[in-house]
Amino acid sequence: MEELGSGFYLAMQDLEIRGAGEVLGESQSGEMQEVGFALYAEMLNSAVKSLKAGKEPELSATFNLGTEINLHAPALLPEGYCADIHERLVLYKRLANCDTLEALEGMHEELIDRFGLPPEPVKCLLETHRLRISSKAFGIARIDAGTETVVLQFIPNPPIDSSKIIRLVQSRKNFKLSGPDRLRIEARMPDIAARIAQVGSILKDLA
Repeated sequence: MEELGSGFYLAMQDLEIRGAGEVLGESQSGEMQEVGFALYAEMLNSAVKSLKAGKEPELSATFNLGTEINLHAPALLPEGYCADIHERLVLYKRLANCDTLEALEGMHEELIDRFGLPPEPVKCLLETHRLRISSKAFGIARIDAGTETVVLQFIPNPPIDSSKIIRLVQSRKNFKLSGPDRLRIEARMPDIAARIAQVGSILKDLA
């Protein structure tokens, strides 16, 4: 988003999502102006799921935006792979909305069908979303995987047995607690494939 006219493209995307608002005033269109339409729809969907499950929606709780994944490698749709900036924004949003591995696999097949075999940054982007989906059940807020360490940061009161984490720390020399909500794993991961495999292995251990 550094080229001339990028701001215009972003404004057009925002206009398409939220509407034009008042032509001669400051008000935005609709009743969701405080959070935006997309986030409002996700919050409403979360509340409906809670009610269907017989639970009271936690309106005062922070809305879960998913696990943040950092593999220290480019994870994006390059311009040479998908030239239209508007289409790239739509694809990013669709990928972020995938909440199952099956849905993500469908997106993977669609990308191959429309644009050809994905280059390394696209592969990394897809793997990032795979890890995001797989780690959701463990209450992991952030995963940071570098060349020598993996750090997992958990949300408050994660839905995972804490004794399982303690047993892993006691039985594995490379597993260490780094604060009350962080698990640190030391391993050699010189490339992106090794980092993805290592994080996947850690998630299996947690399961």
